Amino acid sequence: MQFLVTGMDGVDGEAPARRLSAREAHLTLGERMKASGNLLFAAAILDEGGKMIGSSIVCDFPSAADLDNWLKEEPYVTDGVWQQIEVRPCRVSPSFATTQARA
Repeated sequence: MQFLVTGMDGVDGEAPARRLSAREAHLTLGERMKASGNLLFAAAILDEGGKMIGSSIVCDFPSAADLDNWLKEEPYVTDGVWQQIEVRPCRVSPSFATTQARA
C-alpha cells in the first residue's frame, strides 16, 4: 500500500532546533527505507522564506500497521519535530513508480 505522509513542524520557538537535532537520524532512516523500497519520494515543505516547516513523504508498506511501525521509530515523530501528521492512502502514477513499487 502506498501512503502520502505529511508532517508539519511545531510553530514554537524551539521547533527549528528540534528539526536540526533530529535531522541526521531522520535522513539515515530515510536512506534505510529507500534501500528497502519503502521510501518512494520525500521533500521538505518550505515557508515563503525558504525555511523548512514540514515534510511530505510518499512511501510503500505492505500494510497500515507497517506504516505505523515506521512512524514509531521516525525521529521527526519520536523527537517531537512533527506536531501534526496526516496519513492518506495514495497511488503513485505508473510513470513515476519504480519497478519495485509496482510489484
